[in-house]
Amino acid sequence: EEEIIDERIYIVPLAKARKGPRNKRAKKAIRFLREFMDRHFKPESLVISQEVNEAIWARGIRKPLRKLKIRATKNIEGLVVVYLSK
Repeated sequence: EEEIIDERIYIVPLAKARKGPRNKRAKKAIRFLREFMDRHFKPESLVISQEVNEAIWARGIRKPLRKLKIRATKNIEGLVVVYLSK
């Protein structure tokens, strides 16, 4: 078991990913999620769980979610893991 030093729940706005070409929106949403986590958590390294990735890509590359509720945990080594929040 890894020791978790910080756990937070965020609602990440992904609406800005809709600007630009339609065929790159889901990719941009993933990039915005990474930038959001870098800004708010300052991680040594970042891991986005498979369920978060599938939630963004669920409606295809053209119509990603506009906002996403996530749970982020940080351990002692500075690894931040992003999970889907319920």
